[in-house]
Amino acid sequence: MSSDVPQLNPRAISWAATMQGHGGELVVAHHDSGARIQSGEPIGREAREEREAATLRPGATLARGAGDRPVPEAPDPERTCFQRDRDRIVHSTAFRRLAGKTQVVVHPTDHQRTRLTHALEVSQVATSIARAVGANETLAEAIALGHDCGHGPGGHASEEAFDAFLPDGFDHGPWGADVALAELNLCVQTLDGIRNHSWSRPAPATIEGEIVSWADRIAYCAHDLEDAIAAGIVSPDELPPPVVERLGTGRREQLSVLIRSVSATAAAQGQIGMDAETAAALAALRKFNYEHIYTRGESLAQSQAVIAVLQDLVSFYIEKPLALPVEFRADDRVLAAVTYVAGMTDRFAFDQAERLLGWAHQRLPRGIGYGA
Repeated sequence: MSSDVPQLNPRAISWAATMQGHGGELVVAHHDSGARIQSGEPIGREAREEREAATLRPGATLARGAGDRPVPEAPDPERTCFQRDRDRIVHSTAFRRLAGKTQVVVHPTDHQRTRLTHALEVSQVATSIARAVGANETLAEAIALGHDCGHGPGGHASEEAFDAFLPDGFDHGPWGADVALAELNLCVQTLDGIRNHSWSRPAPATIEGEIVSWADRIAYCAHDLEDAIAAGIVSPDELPPPVVERLGTGRREQLSVLIRSVSATAAAQGQIGMDAETAAALAALRKFNYEHIYTRGESLAQSQAVIAVLQDLVSFYIEKPLALPVEFRADDRVLAAVTYVAGMTDRFAFDQAERLLGWAHQRLPRGIGYGA
């Protein structure tokens, strides 16, 4: 063998040696595997539906009898309809792209939130509440994971950018349900929760959708503050007394108080809400974030830069529809252009602005973005 050919290191050799796993007729992952579970038939969809019906509280959304989709499909033999939705969202392109889309900070560093980590944190909050109140945590998880898949690049500024091109405006909730995730053929309950998770929208039709609406606000109020503190934008000392006294100054403590408040309120009154004192503290935290993070001078300046980039890109693709990838071309040039640009990550959108439109690199958005 030539001496200039790189040699495999011992770790690579060890990894390659496990290509076939271990064992004879029964192949196991580890040479010393010893974990055991009682054998039996796989637990299929019908058994899972029965378990839901037996354990969830009245008012929870049961998978049994659900599963209505825009295009009818036969039930899955193993998974409930909502488990199927959850899996489809996780494997979707729209969900993966959330990793490259702004939560608060455009071009985030390695520790600040993206839309993807936000979705995961909303899922954690939502499933915690659903589990505590006896709701369907799988449906809550599916809605939470998909709730922001309709967001464009650059945070909420993208909604203002795209508003200019669409007669009914651009709202990331309906856009996620009806455009970004349309190809997944999700259940009507999942789509409804995604479409209506924002508090400015009509109430979701399910208790799980209402849970996600609260989980979204709880998660972003706490983690946007944490990111802003880490970035040196605000200090915990600046927080108003109602926030400090009721919720504390750290994300962990805040989430604990807020999740327990929703869970306790739902358990006591049967409605997804929050006691007045805790709700007032949450509102004070959100107002603080709005004034000190989302609408600070640097944030507003960046928002205008995001809007300019995205509107220029949409206009470019309207004028030159053949520049769109083939799968995005349609008779409605405007809708096709908005759909393509809305699906972009921050970096891809800004790279396209440089490459196609001649935007100078120093003009592109940097720093703190607008809104959670």
